[in-house]
Amino acid sequence: MASGYTPGLTVSARTTIVKIRRLPLKGEVLVKADDWVLPDSAVARANLPGIMQTVKVASRLGVDASEVPDLLTIKLGDRVERGDLIARTKGLFNKFFIADAKASTSGIIEIISPISGNVGIREAPTPVEITAYIPGRITQVLEGEGVQITAHGALIQGIFGLGGERRAPLQMVSQSPDQPLTENDINPSLAGKVIVGGSNISGAALKKAADMGVVGIVVGGIIDKDMVDYLGYDIGVAITGHENIPLTLVLTEGFGTIAMATRTFNLLKSLEGRTAAISGATQIRAGVIRPEVIVADETPEQGANHQDEVTLDFTLHPGAPIRIIREPYFGALATVTELPTQLVQVDSGTEVRVLRATLNSSGEEVTVPRANVEIVAG
Repeated sequence: MASGYTPGLTVSARTTIVKIRRLPLKGEVLVKADDWVLPDSAVARANLPGIMQTVKVASRLGVDASEVPDLLTIKLGDRVERGDLIARTKGLFNKFFIADAKASTSGIIEIISPISGNVGIREAPTPVEITAYIPGRITQVLEGEGVQITAHGALIQGIFGLGGERRAPLQMVSQSPDQPLTENDINPSLAGKVIVGGSNISGAALKKAADMGVVGIVVGGIIDKDMVDYLGYDIGVAITGHENIPLTLVLTEGFGTIAMATRTFNLLKSLEGRTAAISGATQIRAGVIRPEVIVADETPEQGANHQDEVTLDFTLHPGAPIRIIREPYFGALATVTELPTQLVQVDSGTEVRVLRATLNSSGEEVTVPRANVEIVAG
């Protein structure tokens, strides 16, 4: 029987990184297989259809809808500019009581309806372009959709994040994994950087970092109230990464004040000064998406003779370090003490396999479903 637990977060100084860069709709791929791309390289583009604006011609002219087609000065497919005449009544003796209808926007005439008497004008499309995000080689072209990019380098996955994709040099701020980031730690020299803290970032420090122009923050944890206060709303359980905020936040451990794992902290410290690609996009349920920090090889020569780290042991066993990824212990680090073989009925009425573990923070022994934990590497 397959093991009932979530694979651990990747924290690796040297691994193969595969990213799919996909357009939101069909478009044009701009690169070909085996091309080497840089983070800012455009790999695909598409045009989002413009908004359809409706001109209520019959209402403006004061006529029946069926009369509109005979009064139009334009036809389907014509391009119009805002304010252009699109329909006119003949008036009395072609001279008196003439009424006009004009285009409310610039675009293409796409709809003429004799039923409603309305004319639809499609505004100009919005070009959408996606970039590579990381340096690497195109290993697959998804025709009309995007590409697969393969890179080599360091990858640190977090447990939760906010904010979209950004790139900037890494800057250590905390001196140890258990040192929190405070308001006093944030200064103008950190503008344009991805900063690394230890166990926590205060709400005041988060706000100050945003105001100072910090690009990203990687830290062990945050008090959830501080995060909600900063955002101005509760994010719930939906996918994150699209928040309208000026920086990206990656939590490596969870909510609260939780020392960053030593392995993670030391790896980030070894990468200080190098440019990191950072994303806060998170989805905990089906189709798991992890926030991430990537420091990849910048040239083909650097990755030519790459050698990935030995795969870590993610076997669930007594003594294995784990992180709990569901409430009421979300984000808590623990050590497995026992793996009962019998099924246990949970609150939902479902019978599941569970494990017993000791919480690192309090020493309390808890019982949780195996599906609610992940192995912690290093």
